[in-house]
Amino acid sequence: MQTDIQTKTPIPPIVRTIALLLAVSASWSAQRAVAQLSLSGRNGEKATLSALADRTAYQEGDSVRLALQLSIEEGWHVNSHKPTFDYLIPTTATIEALRGWDEPRITYPAGVLKVFAFEDQPLSVYDGEVVIDAEFEVALGTSGPTVPMDVSLRYQACDDRKCLPPVTTRTELHLSIGPGGEAVKEMPAQAATAPDVKEETPAPRRLLFFVLLGIAGGLLLNAMPCVLPVLSLKVLGLVKSSAHGRRGVTVGALATLAGIVFSFWALAAAAVVAKLAGATVGWGVQFQEPTFVVFLTLVVVLFCLNLWGLFEVTLPSRIAGWADASGGEGLAAHFMAGLFATLLATPCSAPFLGTAVGFALSQNAVTIVVIFTAVGLGMALPYLAIAIAPGSIRFLPKPGAWMNHFRVLMGFFLAAAAVWLLYVLSSQVSRERLAFVQLALLALAFFIWMRHQGGRAGPRWALAGIVGSCVVALTLAASAEAVAKTTGNPSETSHLIEWLRFDRTEAERLAADGTLVFVDVTADWCFTCKVNERLALETPEVAAVFDRHGVVPMKADWTNRDDAISDFLNDHGRYGIPFYLLYGPGAPPHLFGELINKETVVDAVEIAASRTESPAG
Repeated sequence: MQTDIQTKTPIPPIVRTIALLLAVSASWSAQRAVAQLSLSGRNGEKATLSALADRTAYQEGDSVRLALQLSIEEGWHVNSHKPTFDYLIPTTATIEALRGWDEPRITYPAGVLKVFAFEDQPLSVYDGEVVIDAEFEVALGTSGPTVPMDVSLRYQACDDRKCLPPVTTRTELHLSIGPGGEAVKEMPAQAATAPDVKEETPAPRRLLFFVLLGIAGGLLLNAMPCVLPVLSLKVLGLVKSSAHGRRGVTVGALATLAGIVFSFWALAAAAVVAKLAGATVGWGVQFQEPTFVVFLTLVVVLFCLNLWGLFEVTLPSRIAGWADASGGEGLAAHFMAGLFATLLATPCSAPFLGTAVGFALSQNAVTIVVIFTAVGLGMALPYLAIAIAPGSIRFLPKPGAWMNHFRVLMGFFLAAAAVWLLYVLSSQVSRERLAFVQLALLALAFFIWMRHQGGRAGPRWALAGIVGSCVVALTLAASAEAVAKTTGNPSETSHLIEWLRFDRTEAERLAADGTLVFVDVTADWCFTCKVNERLALETPEVAAVFDRHGVVPMKADWTNRDDAISDFLNDHGRYGIPFYLLYGPGAPPHLFGELINKETVVDAVEIAASRTESPAG
């Protein structure tokens, strides 16, 4: 064994002598069954490898058990032998024995699932002290006194924010051959190879964190284009209620809050039932059903016609009297407004919302209800604030003729929402069926106008026509089969980026080969997705960085139900869209937030590209 000693001053002869004696002593001790090689801190290595045999000597035909012990520096980890993603570099041991010996049987411990700053999905890793077992038999005819064996371990070290290039660490083991061998008493034991288990986190603190995220996400939903028209109408209703005093404002705000929270409870219950039944769960997945899209379109059209003054909802006399006693528009109207606001909010996503809902849908039923309640309370916070301080209404314009004009204006916004819903439906049903649904909506508007005009037969036949139009529209949707996109490739409708249809296997293969892959999970019913695509993705800056670094862009269309895309989202801890992911070699995929900008995408690609272009050392 040679030992290189580097110093800044000349080495005295006595030191050289001591160093030589130490080298001879180390060489002699290597003849034993223990060999250790400390590699920490050199060439990016963050571990110490040692090998230990279970006996002091062996005879031909004896079974040998080796314990390969990897001591990983604090603050670092390595991928397990079976990493979470196929393209991640696994920890792999290799033992090179003499020619004619059988290949060793190597057993790896299970990894521990942990979440890191660069990846929300738990990764299977090793950290601390790890023992890998190897077993083999001494070949017949083997003679001593010792047999050298080279042991190597390939791994990639990462901390909470970055990964180093993969390295191979080596050590040499000398097996003593001959009689008189004794068992080694203190052999390192391997951890049980049970299924990976998640790292334990204090449940109350973690739950509180996601509750706060849910409240913040729900509050921000009010600023989304899906909800803003309803919020404006609701404030208008509260302004009208102010004519009945502070009590009318408070009761109206609380009724709206109740409608929002109740609707989120209904969503939570539906998610729990669907999860127990093994169905797809996620934020906004109900828009994958044509029947739901048509139902919501009917509701929007009815609200629109109501705002234009073509009809009013007449409640039973007892309920109407109870509602009027509360002042203003009545409890029923306020409560229904809360339900309607939640329905329109489901295709939108807001910052923090996807993280909170994704966490909830991966937990038990109680957690789902708690998080959905938090989101509902967050969305209802403006109304709660008004209920607590009803006097704040005085800062809004006083009731007057302007309110009628405002109602009509909001009606046009809801009409635009109906157009958008029909656009979503166009990706789910055939063109002929879509045309009949549109005709049914037109008939619905005609019969409502006819009923508004009055007359002898008008109201009676108009009511029958209204019901018949709704039934026809829903029947057409319920009997429709989802249609695939007419374009064979998503790139045909893009302007700057040539998108490929998403293929998970191909994406992970490309990433393993060193290619960057950007995945966009989108849907026609996802309003936030469309905004991100126009303002962040389909921009010259992003197209240029994709072209410069050879990024392969893939688009996963979730407009209609697709189990492969659902599984892909679930594997990354997400249950709603938009969802963006950047595959790259040498590191777990980079996950983006729900709202992105072109600078965020460009920076992530540049960082991933720098990892790809750096030498693997």
